[in-house]
Amino acid sequence: MDVQLLGVTPRPERLPALAAKLTHSNTSTNELEQSSDKELNAILDQVMKLGHTSVVEHASFTFAISGVSRSLTHQLVRHRIASYAQQSQRYVNLEKPCFITPPKISKNKDMKKAYEQTMKTIWDQYNELLKMDIPAEDARYVLPNATCTNIMVTMNARSLLNFFELRCCLHAQWEIRKLANKMLKLVKKEAPGIFKDAGPPCKSKGYCPEHNPDCPLYPKDK
Repeated sequence: MDVQLLGVTPRPERLPALAAKLTHSNTSTNELEQSSDKELNAILDQVMKLGHTSVVEHASFTFAISGVSRSLTHQLVRHRIASYAQQSQRYVNLEKPCFITPPKISKNKDMKKAYEQTMKTIWDQYNELLKMDIPAEDARYVLPNATCTNIMVTMNARSLLNFFELRCCLHAQWEIRKLANKMLKLVKKEAPGIFKDAGPPCKSKGYCPEHNPDCPLYPKDK
């Protein structure tokens, strides 16, 4: 899995802070722009603590994600307030086998062997269909959820906060949890004030919505 941050809204923390100040001010836009970084950082910190996160929608982040499975992207696109561009199985020829192997299968020698043989059989049949002049858009029907894919995604900061709450949780599926943690690490460097408490609810809100005290991240003191 490779995750790169391709683009970030300029001044990703200053713009939301200006938006927050604007809602409680009758000053002009030009006067707002004269606000000091110190003042705006304090405003941003306050609105984040209060949970008034609509203002951080003014900051967006674009990621290039590769080496992930179609199973992952089926989960990813359920996050609707986002923009996506995914590698097409209709126009891209996938004759070379490329698939993701879950860790629990990799750790079992016999299961891994059977899994890889299954994948070989699938790709043999896929390529056979292509040789028979079956178009790729039809041949792709035999490909598994494990098939590798590439996707570009743009989310605003508010959507990302929600994404991290759901997908950084240890109850999330392993592959998308790995992706979420990589994305969180990248955006923290660009907007530490927005994302300093981002993560699963046990970190961001101090409670476990799963009510699972056996989870190693469960907030014992709450």
